[in-house]
Amino acid sequence: MAGDADKKKNSKKKKEKEVRTFHSIGAEKPTPTAAPAPAPPPQPSPGVAVRADFAKSGPPNVMLMQIPKQNPEYSLVETSPPLAARLRYKVGDKISTTYDLVEPMHYLYVNVVKARDLPVMDITGSLDPYVEVKLGNYKGVTKHLEKNQHPVWKQIFAFSKERLQSNLLEVTVKDKDIAKDDFVGRVLFDLTEVPLRVPPDSPLAPQWYRLEDKKGYKVNNGEIMLAVWMGTQADESFPEAWHSDAHNVSHSNLANTRSKVYFSPKLYYLRLQVIEAQDLVPHDKGRAPEAVVRVQLGNQMRSTRTGPRGINPIWNDELMFVAAEPFEDFIIVTVEDKVGPNSMEILGREIISVRSVPPRNETSKLPDSRWHNLHRPSLVGEEETEKKKEKFSSKIHLRMCLEAGYHVLDESTPFSSDLQPSSKHLRKKNIGILELGILSARNLHPMKAKEGRTTDAYCVAKYGNKWVRTRTLLDTLSPRWNEQYTWEVYDPCTVITVGVFDNWHINGGGDARDQRIGKVRIRLSTLETDRVYTHYYPLLVLQPNGLKKNGELHLAVRFTCTAWVNMVAQYGRPLLPKMHYVQPIPVRHIDWLRHQAMQIVAARLSRAEPPLRREAVEYMLDVDYHMWSLRRSKANFFRIMSLLSGVTAVCKWLDDICTWRNPVTTCLVHVLFLILVCYPELILPTIFLYLFVIGIWNYRFRPRHPPHMDARLSQAETAHPDELDEEFDTFPTTKPSDIVRMRYDRLRSVAGRVQTVVGDLATQGERAQAILSWRDSRATAIFIIFSLIWAVFIYVTPFQVVAILVGLYMLRHPRFRSKMPSVPVNFFKRLPSKSDMMLY
Repeated sequence: MAGDADKKKNSKKKKEKEVRTFHSIGAEKPTPTAAPAPAPPPQPSPGVAVRADFAKSGPPNVMLMQIPKQNPEYSLVETSPPLAARLRYKVGDKISTTYDLVEPMHYLYVNVVKARDLPVMDITGSLDPYVEVKLGNYKGVTKHLEKNQHPVWKQIFAFSKERLQSNLLEVTVKDKDIAKDDFVGRVLFDLTEVPLRVPPDSPLAPQWYRLEDKKGYKVNNGEIMLAVWMGTQADESFPEAWHSDAHNVSHSNLANTRSKVYFSPKLYYLRLQVIEAQDLVPHDKGRAPEAVVRVQLGNQMRSTRTGPRGINPIWNDELMFVAAEPFEDFIIVTVEDKVGPNSMEILGREIISVRSVPPRNETSKLPDSRWHNLHRPSLVGEEETEKKKEKFSSKIHLRMCLEAGYHVLDESTPFSSDLQPSSKHLRKKNIGILELGILSARNLHPMKAKEGRTTDAYCVAKYGNKWVRTRTLLDTLSPRWNEQYTWEVYDPCTVITVGVFDNWHINGGGDARDQRIGKVRIRLSTLETDRVYTHYYPLLVLQPNGLKKNGELHLAVRFTCTAWVNMVAQYGRPLLPKMHYVQPIPVRHIDWLRHQAMQIVAARLSRAEPPLRREAVEYMLDVDYHMWSLRRSKANFFRIMSLLSGVTAVCKWLDDICTWRNPVTTCLVHVLFLILVCYPELILPTIFLYLFVIGIWNYRFRPRHPPHMDARLSQAETAHPDELDEEFDTFPTTKPSDIVRMRYDRLRSVAGRVQTVVGDLATQGERAQAILSWRDSRATAIFIIFSLIWAVFIYVTPFQVVAILVGLYMLRHPRFRSKMPSVPVNFFKRLPSKSDMMLY
């Protein structure tokens, strides 16, 4: 890369932001000069954005992954901010520090704890005190406490050092009054005397300060307990502090602007098998009932098929639900009689607590089935003593269990961030740590232009069951968060999602929805370990009027491996827990269960304080991923065509050999063919050695930065407005004609599944391309090393022995076969595809 000389030249400028351009073989040659050595390309000045483009590099090669060109405006921009992690590696210091992936931001913290012995100001002998913290033009106010001479506030204020407009901090105690607030006393601080605190230092102990009057004299009564210090965003007081840019936000809505960490509820699959019923009593004694069992758990409702006519029907139907801890819901089992096309009569009902359902770990035996009494609807919910008065009741035979060995899918499969089973005892140890620094954003689109404001932006990051939300920066198009978060990594073949939203609940908001600005997905397997990636990611959003870029998000990402052996072994293990393969869930249940899991997660997080709103959760989880879209269908089609283009090129090359278009190449192929025919034991070693050489050759052209949303691959730039109108249409459609609505919905439902199948086919082909493309450097390294070992092994082993062993292995008895997928299949499924690069 031609930028190596420039790196050495600029290594002394550690505090300057740099932007690096990728150069490689095949790029435009520099202009020759009189000097004996060619001059390097000019280095861009600090702070100037230069687009990284390595797709043009390298000679044409069939085995190279074809990267479609897209608008440079939608490309990544690599940056070099002065991060502590990057500076530490330059000087060779291996000591880790807190918040080393973000730029330090200094704040003046003021902790207003309480006051005592405040003087009475009103004629009535009462005092309604509050504290006003003023620094220049910024002013923060605590809540006022009515009739209290010993108030306790416990409120922290944070003033950005970059916006300090005065060297004098004024803390004033006032009495809330109807006409004009009365002055009680104040304390002044000189900022040059304020101490500096850096974690892990212990918190600064607050002290009592005697109040002064306006002339600077100590008053006889009144003291206030304060703590004032200078710190950074790493301070534990930072998330709960009142920030100076939120001076217009009321106390009741202040929580909507703070940073928080959330955790998804622990989910389980609930398996319920409806076996049979006995002694059903229909309302019409002379008619045999057509019984149907309807089971409800929370908002989930499933029904069995209609059983055979009679009072002792048998179903043997299995229903699946999603249950969440704590198990507060009840299972309502209702047996109904189908008396007409749209008429049902209840024959009996039973309510069962989810907490009474036994758990099942992995492949253990299913719990024993039980008979349950069916009570008439009038007796359901009454006391047990009332139920005992029933001398006779119908019965239903059920088998239930909570499946702890499965992973409850609550995300779209191509970009899942968690693949661990529900049971904590079945989970493996973590293999590494993922650190994310949410630095800043730039050129955001003004989302509140009609209200006379710009944008109140905040970020949400999701990996595994941990969600993080940054603080909301008000009324700015270039917010600087500089917040860092950490996750434990259990599987490298997972994806982290970061979304940016506009907060519409700064001052209430009512039923308003937070507007999406864009999101970024990063697959961990495409990251090199212990390397800090800093890029500006484009925030692209599809709207009914077309593709729109709403700005760029500046992120710093680092994946640190703590268990190399376990991480390498992970590539040979199944993606999902064992139960998904030993007793797979029927395909007809998976999409419905995923949707229910998404709804449970969204409902739980929206009830937190401050709430992580449903629209944000659904956008992060891609709730509408499975819906029909002509644009996505075309994108998947072109992905397949891109794969087939490689096969076409190989066929054309063979045709050129056969037609002697290049006589030299044809002669060489004839010689190679004769050698392999005479020495067949060289065939497999030659193939594996060729794969090894291709992998080593492609290492020079490996991707230098993580993949991101590809507008061209997603067919977002060329989508017709009518296609987007159809994509953003509601389901069911709002078209006026009933006939059109029925046909339209049926078409979308069927086409959505076809689209998924086409996308899966494209994913398999792209994984095959990724084997030697170094997109997942660890997987490519494992494969080429394996190829070299096989090349040597097959070379030293007689070909006949290898052929016999392979043949016997392929034809082995079913007793010696496992239901678990083989290591090559597991390895192939872990390879990255372009699914996580597409816009949805």
